[in-house]
Amino acid sequence: MKALRFRFRRPRELFVEGLLGPQRRLLAYVAVAGIVGGLVGAAYIGLLHLFQDALWPTHWDTLPHLFILVGVGLAVGILTRLLGNPGDVELLVNNIHVLGGPEDIHDLRSLIPVSLLCISAGGGMGPEAPLVQTTGSLGAWLSIRWGLQRDEIRVLTITGMAAGFTVLFGAPLGSAIFALEILHRRGMEYYEALMPAVFGSLVGYALYVVLTGVGVEPVWKFPSLGHLHAIDIAWGLACGVAGAIVSALFTYLTRGAQTVFRRINPTLRPILGGAILGGLAFWSPYALTFGEAQINGLTIRKGALIVFVIAAAAKLLGTTITLSSGWRGGFIIPMFFIGVALGRLGHGLFPGTNEVVLMACLMVAINVGVTKTPLGSTLVVTEMAGLQLIPMTLIAAVVSLFLTSEVGLIHSQRRREGAFEEAETDTHAPSGNGQAAATAESGSTSPS
Repeated sequence: MKALRFRFRRPRELFVEGLLGPQRRLLAYVAVAGIVGGLVGAAYIGLLHLFQDALWPTHWDTLPHLFILVGVGLAVGILTRLLGNPGDVELLVNNIHVLGGPEDIHDLRSLIPVSLLCISAGGGMGPEAPLVQTTGSLGAWLSIRWGLQRDEIRVLTITGMAAGFTVLFGAPLGSAIFALEILHRRGMEYYEALMPAVFGSLVGYALYVVLTGVGVEPVWKFPSLGHLHAIDIAWGLACGVAGAIVSALFTYLTRGAQTVFRRINPTLRPILGGAILGGLAFWSPYALTFGEAQINGLTIRKGALIVFVIAAAAKLLGTTITLSSGWRGGFIIPMFFIGVALGRLGHGLFPGTNEVVLMACLMVAINVGVTKTPLGSTLVVTEMAGLQLIPMTLIAAVVSLFLTSEVGLIHSQRRREGAFEEAETDTHAPSGNGQAAATAESGSTSPS
């Protein structure tokens, strides 16, 4: 009888021990990582706005801004040579798998000034990757100073990444899952870090909102969703296929451009990249900037269908050149922009469709095809566009993930060690351990 009582009490005892024992200590560290993420996010965005006041494309005519882009490219080459390679999210992902997180924060000396210059001058990538790399690296640095073990370092690094994502997207749950999924190619595997990442994401977001007064509105505003119908599920599937094609096109264009740029001296690459971006701006202003400020206007803009074709093509080319030439930034928001443009195009071609469904599903599908984050992308977009869209956007995400499972830009994404007994060695993962792992020179890929 006593043994029977013991069996019934044991789950409760384990719960109390988990709540009040070592996990309470870890949650305290997670809260600090979330606070640091919120503070750093606010500081980074504040500095970015200051740089944008001087360099942003809309403040200049196209020709003078061409010289600004070339000058920024020169500054990027010099800073990289003097301060070292800024690193990228691909290296961060590899270090999370191997060591739990980066061993130091030396890359940030170069990453922060270089990324601020690249983004504020109108490069085709946004602050996602630099900010997430910064907050994730700081989470790892704090955990190492506190003497934590590898698994705990990994949790704190992921928490820092989640805090960085939520500062940008204003979607704490989606951002936390996004930070976990981006480490793998087929879904979230470090499941034990989910609740710490959500907690840290909420702490960082709350602090950021208080410090900046930005409010809790969505980053982008979509037209009224209206009524949903069964046919919208089929359109979600179609968007998944279309998004997979676009993401594969972006991936192969980037690989080809990187191959070309690797033949050029590393110091000269960003200069050439700036010149090409400036030239593309004469064709379309959508080739410049990462698209965050352009999305709201694009969702309501009235124009011929060719406008949306040019907008999507210009952003695709601008982001490809930015990524391949050694400029720093992330490609998540540009992929969202392309999804909005193609959604507007699709609605113009098929007027009977729900425009918001097409935009949201294509945003998710294109981003999933590149980053392999089906749940995170779905939640981030639907938290802004409307939670009723989850069935359609989730279908688009799963279809895109399935069709692009062998196509990727973040080569260090791989299975968790020991997660599957028959797991094969991932031939795409970079060789070497930890911070010394090799990545693709200055033009290496960086998401978000």
